[in-house]
Amino acid sequence: MKISRNPKVAGARRRVLLVDDHPITRYGLAQLINQQTDLVVCGEAETAQQALVVVAAARPDLVLADITLPGRSGLELIKDLQCERPEIPILVMSMHDESLYAERVLRAGGRGYIMKNEGGEKLLEAARQVLRGEVYVSNRVSAAILDNLTRRQNSQAQPRPGVLSDREFEVFQLIGQGLSSEQIAQRLNLSAKTIATHRAHIKAKLNLRTAPQLIKEAIRWAATEQLV
Repeated sequence: MKISRNPKVAGARRRVLLVDDHPITRYGLAQLINQQTDLVVCGEAETAQQALVVVAAARPDLVLADITLPGRSGLELIKDLQCERPEIPILVMSMHDESLYAERVLRAGGRGYIMKNEGGEKLLEAARQVLRGEVYVSNRVSAAILDNLTRRQNSQAQPRPGVLSDREFEVFQLIGQGLSSEQIAQRLNLSAKTIATHRAHIKAKLNLRTAPQLIKEAIRWAATEQLV
């Protein structure tokens, strides 16, 4: 957790809070952003919990956050900030499949989604666009969201994990990582009964009849994600 005490931060430059659990990533982003004449890093956080503390002290104009964080996810951070500081826009950066995660980010209240492999110039473009009050997604995401809407209207289409709620999808991911229901309950600070309910809902939504089918599909999905 870090809050900038640089007096230059108080100038006309827009203040950016970095939320990522990788110090090297935060360092690289800070170097890029602080070289700009209109942007400056005002603080850093490794977790969603730290980010909520830093937001109050650093007063950012923009939160730039990874979606994969220890403990509470980036999606949970977006929802928390929407409740506590809805005026602060959130731009999510991630290595995960944008065609699925971007829509979830926007539904949660985020203002943009950009892949980490897009590069520095694209990231700056996205940050400035969100700071102007606009939404940033790639052309691929725009097309994918429209495609998802079409798929939902087609009752014959095979259900995909996109139909799951955010919590159900989180459980689905952890199943794919090989965690048991007890381990998932501990990881998410939920009861085993709640996890069992989520598993039942996931099976119903994905048209899976048995627990082995659920595990097989979750592992297949996790393996696909690793290739993205």
